[in-house]
Amino acid sequence: MSEALAGILAAAAAGQFPPSDGATTVIAQPNARDAGVMAFTAHSVIFTDEDPEWIRAELAATDSDRLAAAMNPSFLAAMLARTGRSMNTIDLVTVAGALPGRPDLELREIEDPDHPRVARALKFRDGVRVWAADGGVLVLGRGVAGRWETAIEVDEHVRGQGLGLALALAARHLVPDSVVWSQQSPGNARSVRTFQAAGFRPVGSEALFVAA
Repeated sequence: MSEALAGILAAAAAGQFPPSDGATTVIAQPNARDAGVMAFTAHSVIFTDEDPEWIRAELAATDSDRLAAAMNPSFLAAMLARTGRSMNTIDLVTVAGALPGRPDLELREIEDPDHPRVARALKFRDGVRVWAADGGVLVLGRGVAGRWETAIEVDEHVRGQGLGLALALAARHLVPDSVVWSQQSPGNARSVRTFQAAGFRPVGSEALFVAA
């Protein structure tokens, strides 16, 4: 198992990013599940077990500024075709430090593995735990390169009442690590604002190649 990506993520969580040199780093996948691209400021990291020479040839052939080549749709499409994987979206990646004590929000843990939110989370994460609040759900699990990730859902009828913020803050109390990560679709401005209000800071963008 490659520990290179885990090291890059740990450094980014501490505010230490790859050099802003316009380069693209190609490293091995940390495990069989996790493959994709992360883009930081003027530096991209591709984590895959595909041939690095093929990847660099595809990047060179991409009709794009080299700063954006690894996230260019034509390159991503070529990667998906070669790997036989799929991709959902390009996400904003954010991270926040853990908080002490228990969350203020009243939560009840869901332990049913057949619960739809649990079943979905298990496709992308290990060690998944799910909690429910009145009108919302909080998920924690080990995602890309073993990092602890959170996701939340808020029912439509209680949106705009602060529950999303409370759930995002609760994740910082519940995570069994020093930091917790989360991804948001940039177009979901409500979610982006919620996580940033809860202290999650942007570190880059990410496109994951999901195995069939």
